[in-house]
Amino acid sequence: MAPDDLNLVPMKRRILRFLLLAFLASALPVVMHAQEGIGKKEAERMQAKKEKEDKKAAKVKEKEDRKRHLGIQDKATRKRIKQNTKRANKHGTNTHRDPFFVRLFGRRH
Repeated sequence: MAPDDLNLVPMKRRILRFLLLAFLASALPVVMHAQEGIGKKEAERMQAKKEKEDKKAAKVKEKEDRKRHLGIQDKATRKRIKQNTKRANKHGTNTHRDPFFVRLFGRRH
């Protein structure tokens, strides 16, 4: 063996050790990121909560919109809307058809 060969083996070990440490150091953040974030159940809970809040906000918005729409109308129109709403509520969700005589002799708008 030549004297140069003796210095070459520790040098290879240092390079190999350095490369191994560099690889482990670069892989370490990937492993750490795998533990971050929220779980599936927590995400589902958050999604359900968000949907519930959105539904509530939509209901409030619709109520405000109806109130604003009614405020824009004149008195006769508001009265007509009120009468039709009462009639619709009285007969349920099916079509609210007036009785025969009301249809025959009733007022037309």
